[in-house]
Amino acid sequence: MSDKATEIAALLQPTIQALGLELLGIEYLPASGNATLRLYIDVIEAERETRVVNIEDCEAVSREVSAQLDVEDPISDNYTLEVSSPGVDRPLFSADQFARFIGEEAKVVLKLPQDGRRRVQGRIVSVEADRITIAFDKQEMTFSADNLDKARLMPDWVALGMAPQPKKNIGAGKPKKKPAPPKKLH
Repeated sequence: MSDKATEIAALLQPTIQALGLELLGIEYLPASGNATLRLYIDVIEAERETRVVNIEDCEAVSREVSAQLDVEDPISDNYTLEVSSPGVDRPLFSADQFARFIGEEAKVVLKLPQDGRRRVQGRIVSVEADRITIAFDKQEMTFSADNLDKARLMPDWVALGMAPQPKKNIGAGKPKKKPAPPKKLH
């Protein structure tokens, strides 16, 4: 997250927690004329097995946060506030969030290049303190969460039933019949 997003997250976190929700992270996208402030929320960890974020949660956060932002005024320009659930392609903002999804695929963009790369897509292998390891193309990269620009989980659309199943090779593994020998004409 940018410095501005980190500042705003620290400001809003208690308000969102008071609603019984968790602030996963913030995207602040400044633009001339109208910036975008996007908040990603989730249910608290104790409720994740039985509940998901719904539209009412997003509306409640939007109402409360809008009022707080009007009073605190951390963004001087015009902006659009968006409140969102994480979705299936969940953004990842911290090492703790990566740790929850070890074994899953993620797409990562780093602030500063590492090993000549800023972008990598691979499987989350491990998280130790603030160090995240991703495996890709038969190699691994370990980076600090401080160097994380943005990251998202890469959903398995086939497993979710949102993409066609791979076609099976119907004849694979079965012996082929030999053609009948040609009949002799007398």
